[in-house]
Amino acid sequence: MKETLFKLTYGLFVLSARDGMKDNGCIINTVMQVTDTPLQIAVAINKNNYTLEMIEKSGVFNVSVLSEDVPFSVFERFGFKSGRNENKFSGFEYKQRSCNDVYYLTNYTNAYISAKVVNMIDCGTHMMIIGEVTQALTLSDKPSVTYDYYFKNIKPKPDAKKKGYVCKICGYVYEGDPLPEDFICPWCKHPASDFEPLQ
Repeated sequence: MKETLFKLTYGLFVLSARDGMKDNGCIINTVMQVTDTPLQIAVAINKNNYTLEMIEKSGVFNVSVLSEDVPFSVFERFGFKSGRNENKFSGFEYKQRSCNDVYYLTNYTNAYISAKVVNMIDCGTHMMIIGEVTQALTLSDKPSVTYDYYFKNIKPKPDAKKKGYVCKICGYVYEGDPLPEDFICPWCKHPASDFEPLQ
């Protein structure tokens, strides 16, 4: 049943926030316009992400819309590490602050949107954040990257000679056999039931 949902179109984005002097960001795949007047967007973020805690405190966030020229290193930086342990923007040169004082990406992105939180909806594993747009700017005319494009053109292919399991949601590869029953994907936070053997 979950494979059917993969047919939905998903983009890939960097959701960024700031708490005091600390900056953070994470990869998300769900952003959509909700209303036109006032102009509002909705984003969904896993509750385990440190970025969510920062947004809950500050009440503001930015969305950088990733474009097809984005290298895998951006996903490694913002998707495979925890902002609790390190500053993901440290040493990253393609950044600038918007009117809400939160970073957005200036390269590998075709637009960014700044918003202030107006509502939060608990959706179980994820939190849906409704934000009123305070600033939005187009940065390039490069196509937005989709999940499908990411898997076909950006994400490195797993080594078929290795034994392991691949996450059907995000593509993370667990090397080894067997996969622990209580294993949680470090990238998308999905359980072992969403993994399949490498082929």
